[in-house]
Amino acid sequence: MAYYVFLTNFTDQGARTVRDSPKRADAFRAMAEKSGAKVHTLLWTLGKHDVIVLLEAPDDATATALSLSVSALGNIKTQTLKAFDAADMRKIIDKMV
Repeated sequence: MAYYVFLTNFTDQGARTVRDSPKRADAFRAMAEKSGAKVHTLLWTLGKHDVIVLLEAPDDATATALSLSVSALGNIKTQTLKAFDAADMRKIIDKMV
C-alpha cells in the first residue's frame, strides 16, 4: 500500500456548512474503507489548508478515485501528494545512478 496526503480547502459550500465537517469526516473515512484505503490521520488545520489527510491506498488509481469522489460532493477541493516512508525512500535511493 502507498501513502497519500490530501491537502484540502473548504469550498464556499463547505465553509457555509462547516459545522457538519466532523460528520463529513466520518463519512469520508467510511468511503475510504469501502474503496480499500485507510485513513491514518485527518486533521483540521490553520493556515493555507483547512484539512490534511494522511491515508494509505493500494494504488494511485484508488487514491485518485477517492479524491475525485469526495471533491464531487462539493464541500472541499483537494490536492493529492504521494508520500514515501523511510523503507520506500531507501528503495528509491538504492535506484539512484
